[in-house]
Amino acid sequence: MPGTEPLLNLHDLTVMRDRTTLLRDVVWRVERGEHWVILGSNGCGKTSLLKALTGYLTPSAGEIELLGRRYGESDWRDLRLEIGLVTSALQTSIPPDEPALETVVSGKYAQLDLRMKLTPADHRAAQKLLRFTGAGALGERLWSQLSQGERQRILIARALMAKPKLLILDEPCAGLDPVAREQFLHFIETLARQARGPALILVTHHVEEITPAFTHALLLKAGRVLASGPRKTTLVSPNLSAIFSAPLKLTSRGTRLHLRLPSKTQGAFQL
Repeated sequence: MPGTEPLLNLHDLTVMRDRTTLLRDVVWRVERGEHWVILGSNGCGKTSLLKALTGYLTPSAGEIELLGRRYGESDWRDLRLEIGLVTSALQTSIPPDEPALETVVSGKYAQLDLRMKLTPADHRAAQKLLRFTGAGALGERLWSQLSQGERQRILIARALMAKPKLLILDEPCAGLDPVAREQFLHFIETLARQARGPALILVTHHVEEITPAFTHALLLKAGRVLASGPRKTTLVSPNLSAIFSAPLKLTSRGTRLHLRLPSKTQGAFQL
């Protein structure tokens, strides 16, 4: 919103490791009330950008301002408590015999495999979030007994436990079957429209996963920003063709987006 401090502001962010440039001169500003999608092919820099935002990858140049604090001047360990992160990378760190309710509570303390007695307040808050995510009956279910779709709902409840101002969804539909994916995307759309909910950043390489509530898009190619801004002007066929290095046509069916290759191009890939 104009006149207010942005949630996120990147100035010429560059990240290099072992002479390899992961990100180059990234400029990105997220205002309050906006929901963003980060789109790009594999290896475009999406993961590196997330690691830089969450303090796990140190910038080589440029500045990161997040939730009113500047990287290098604030303790990012404290800041992580205000950022929710849903990523499949967390799943292998959750004990297989941990009940879902305890997994949710661990989000309040930004710790995995939490070894502490739950307070009644934590228990009530976790139960409320499980109901909100459609997982109210799963509180006592062990992590090893949950389906992939159920795990994603538990991870969102866990991320919301700390009442974050920003929620990052890192390819949350990976591994979901078509029905579970549609159910999950419906929930994300509902969450995005909550009056006091967090700002959302969805990381994906599938335009089909971009629901109507997402207002803006950041397109990455080879570690650089190819386009950034409102989805209507950013999510267009020429930009998508450029980031995926193929002649693509963006279409819509109802409220959902789809990408297709022209028929002549499809034939070029047939054996």
